[in-house]
Amino acid sequence: MVNFESFLRIPAWRFVDESLSAQNRSALESFAADDTFCHLVGQGMSIPTVRTWVHDDTIVLGIQDHRMPYISEAMQMVEDTGHKPIVRNSGGLAVVLDKGILNISILLSEKETPIDIPAGYEVMLAFVRLLFPEAGNRIEAYEIVGSYCPGSYDLSIDGRKFAGVSQRRLRQGIAVQVYLCIEGSGAERAEIIHELYKVGVNGETTKFIYPEIKPEVMASLTELLAMPLTVSDVVIRTQQVLRSLAGEVFMGSFKAEEMDLYTFYLNRVVERNQKMLHK
Repeated sequence: MVNFESFLRIPAWRFVDESLSAQNRSALESFAADDTFCHLVGQGMSIPTVRTWVHDDTIVLGIQDHRMPYISEAMQMVEDTGHKPIVRNSGGLAVVLDKGILNISILLSEKETPIDIPAGYEVMLAFVRLLFPEAGNRIEAYEIVGSYCPGSYDLSIDGRKFAGVSQRRLRQGIAVQVYLCIEGSGAERAEIIHELYKVGVNGETTKFIYPEIKPEVMASLTELLAMPLTVSDVVIRTQQVLRSLAGEVFMGSFKAEEMDLYTFYLNRVVERNQKMLHK
């Protein structure tokens, strides 16, 4: 059996913490940052990287969400709840971002050794289990029916989902991304997505089957572990786990010579989002 932790035990990690600095910025900047790091790591221009990021109230829509028959009304409903709607460039369906949700991206290269899609997911599962030793193997990966953005790598404890994992592949780099619902109410967030589909589909028959959201199947880690846990606690844990896995951890965001590449990917993400939102 493959030990997926071995993918994480490397000589050095780069750690980029944007859990505070990205909050007031558009989540599109994070998708552009992950594309940039995918390129840098994939092409051997940067060592493997872990990035933590948090954004203010945003609903990130998937491509299929954008095809709902009443998408304009759904977008308006999202804005009425105080959330900003954007469309992302990787797979999956709608998710919620806010100050109580920590996103972690693990960026690896498959230039030398191919990493298939299931392996990418298993690496993130191994990492999340290391982050929360008090939950350990209670953290399971299988689809939680009734959750938002359901998938075979929904992460749950006792049948209630607190995280979802997605992947993006670019220039021989892989970004494995997880959103971790740390603080607050998982059910309240799910209620917003429930309303999104109610308004956006409005009872019509559609080619794509949108999930029937059951808010009670979603929870935060604070709720599941019955302990006070904050986003900043988990950022500290992330750094500690990286230090336990690698000989060295280098801190820091984009270097001056990497900024042109970031600008290229940001422009691409922003243009694509504008096209999707104004169809």
